[in-house]
Parts: sequence; C-alpha cells; structure tokens
Amino acid sequence: MSDTQRLNILAVDKKAYEPLYALEKYIHRGSLGEALLSLIKLRASQINGCAYCLKMHAGEARKAEVDQVKVDVLAGWKEAKSVYSDREQAALLMTEEVTLIADDGVSEETWKAASAVYSEQEMVELLMAISAINVWNRLAVSTHQHLD
Repeated sequence: MSDTQRLNILAVDKKAYEPLYALEKYIHRGSLGEALLSLIKLRASQINGCAYCLKMHAGEARKAEVDQVKVDVLAGWKEAKSVYSDREQAALLMTEEVTLIADDGVSEETWKAASAVYSEQEMVELLMAISAINVWNRLAVSTHQHLD
C-alpha cells in the first residue's frame, strides 16, 4: 500500500460523511457501551487491514479502559476466549461473519449465540455498529487515508 492519499473525501465534499456521522451518533447513544464498540471496531479493522481505523480505535479502547490484554490478543481471540466475556465473544464472532459476509454469510450458530446474550434492540445496534465500521474501513483503505 502506498502512503500517498488518493482522495481526501472531506476536502471534495464536506457533506459526504454526514450520513455516517448520524449513524455513529445512533451507535454511541445505544446500550452496547464504548468498550465493546471499540473491540468491534478494532476487530473489523484488523480483518479489513485498515491502519487508520486500527490506530483510532485502539486509542478509543484505551480511553474506554478496555483491559490491554483484550486489545493485545484480539486478532487471536478464539485462542484466548477466557479473556473475553460471553457478550464480547458473541459480538466478535458476529463482527467477523458480517465483515466477511461473502464467505458464508452469518451462520445460524453465530446468530443464536448472539441472540442468547443480546436483546433484539441490542442486535440491531450490534449490526449497525459492525456495518458502520465496515463502511469506514472501506473508505479509508480505498483512499489510503493518512494515519495523521
């Protein structure tokens, strides 16, 4: 990947991100909490290879006081399940399957595991959070957004 930014979306159109900002407001007003949101955003960003988002959401995880071990071993969370709560594990699995939706979709097993620990409202918030970070990742990776 080049360090040269291909396009500065905000410089071209200041309103381009407004729908995404509205989605972020919705997500952060929800009940999932900043710690879980930061893990979701970090895991999707790892999968998508988005350095810009990894840097940003690692900082958010620190600010949300996520245990550093959770951040350190996130890419291998399935090998360290005892580090994560049932809710975190379900969210991470959903994050992986939604992010990699073209592979096999979201399995019934994963859906049931998430539904067992999240209410329907929380499932909506979880799906919106995963979808939002995937949009941000795709924009940042496509444009080679600077780390700043």
